[in-house]
Amino acid sequence: MTISSKEESPNLIWGLFSSIRLAIVLLIILAIASILGTVIPQQNGAEEFAKQLSPAMLRLFQTLNFFDMYHSLWFRLLIGLLSLNLIVCSINRFPKTLKKFSALPKPDRSKPFENLPSTQTFRIKGSLKGTSETVARFLKSKYKKIQDKESQKIHYFYGEKGRFSHFGVYLVHLSILLILIGALVGSFFGFAAYVNILEGERINTVTLREGNTPLSLGFEVACDKFVVDFYKNGAPKEYRSDLRFFADGKEAEKAIVLVNHPAQFKGVTFYQSSYGSVPGGKIRLRISGPETDSKNTTMVIEVKKLYDLPGREGKFRIKNIKNDIMKAGPAVLISVQSGEGKVTDFWVFQNQEMLKKRLPPQMANSPKFDASHFKPYTFFLDGVQPKYYTGLQVSKDPGVPIVWLGGIIMMLGCFMTFFTSHRRVWVQVSRIGNGIKISVAGTANKNPIGLNRHLEGLTNDLRNRLDKRES
Repeated sequence: MTISSKEESPNLIWGLFSSIRLAIVLLIILAIASILGTVIPQQNGAEEFAKQLSPAMLRLFQTLNFFDMYHSLWFRLLIGLLSLNLIVCSINRFPKTLKKFSALPKPDRSKPFENLPSTQTFRIKGSLKGTSETVARFLKSKYKKIQDKESQKIHYFYGEKGRFSHFGVYLVHLSILLILIGALVGSFFGFAAYVNILEGERINTVTLREGNTPLSLGFEVACDKFVVDFYKNGAPKEYRSDLRFFADGKEAEKAIVLVNHPAQFKGVTFYQSSYGSVPGGKIRLRISGPETDSKNTTMVIEVKKLYDLPGREGKFRIKNIKNDIMKAGPAVLISVQSGEGKVTDFWVFQNQEMLKKRLPPQMANSPKFDASHFKPYTFFLDGVQPKYYTGLQVSKDPGVPIVWLGGIIMMLGCFMTFFTSHRRVWVQVSRIGNGIKISVAGTANKNPIGLNRHLEGLTNDLRNRLDKRES
């Protein structure tokens, strides 16, 4: 901020928001809030932390929305106030800067040449006209626009560079404003969510981390394959999800998602986060009965897919699958449809004998738990192959491009502010007796030490140029 808090304003509110003190206060509060947002776990990660708080402290944290600080009303209001303060400060100061930028001093000014050091003046022999022509050519090689004014005994030259450096601070202001706007856009229109997708399945909704509510993506995501590699000690080495994206029911794009290598589709980013398994990839089922070969038929089947019974008396399918019931291991719900259309449902456990020990006799003898309920067959569950799912973090932040633009403009603004200056240079060529006196003077809006070095170097280069002409 370049506006002074001492400047008076006829409007009290305008004066408040053009104050550098307000900017400092807002920045301090924003810094403290950011530190709190880093220390206090946010959203779903705050559950364990919340358990450690007293009831009164927990109510305070929930009232102030400390567990989702960056989406809270007061944090957004803080960013909005800082943005308004930045805009007012820039508008308040801009007319003076524009005046400095537009000002064009006269080339025949005498004040810049007062009290010049000896390093910025020298004398040579020659004519006023010839020397002036050499000086003009030299200055044109250093500056884009040269103005001059000639009298009978004195020839003045004026040149400048870095005029646009006056606007460097405004580029920094603009960049900060864009970053703040990007943060607000992401806060209002972005989201953070998660989703688990089974291999071979499609989804079109995700679960928001804030409130655990579903959100429609507007497109579909399918996980064709999930692969996890392990180290020798059993720790996961790499997760990989092969995804396909569908728009309006048609495949639009394929992507491979790895840890730290996300995929993006329609502005939504998918990060590899976790994985897991559920029973139901494929089921190894054994069926015994009079129509089975060697009185046993072994089949590897998929959930909800219809299969013929060995004797063609009807069809059966797996309606449901459970990973563990009453600590008796996995179980499947088999539905058999006879040729007459009668449907019979019953559970088959991998550890059928263990189940009978755990259940009351009346329940254990129920047809629902009888693997031989559909005569003349008996079903045996030999194993359940797990089915993997990929756990994805899903986020959308439409403010990111704005933040990136703000970052680029900030680099340009900082370069203009700290590494460039508006330098104005006057050169006076005057006849003194039988010789010619050359004087070099200048001003700059910042970096006076750099200006002195520049003027001394300019003087030496000009002397060398004139010496070569004489030789």
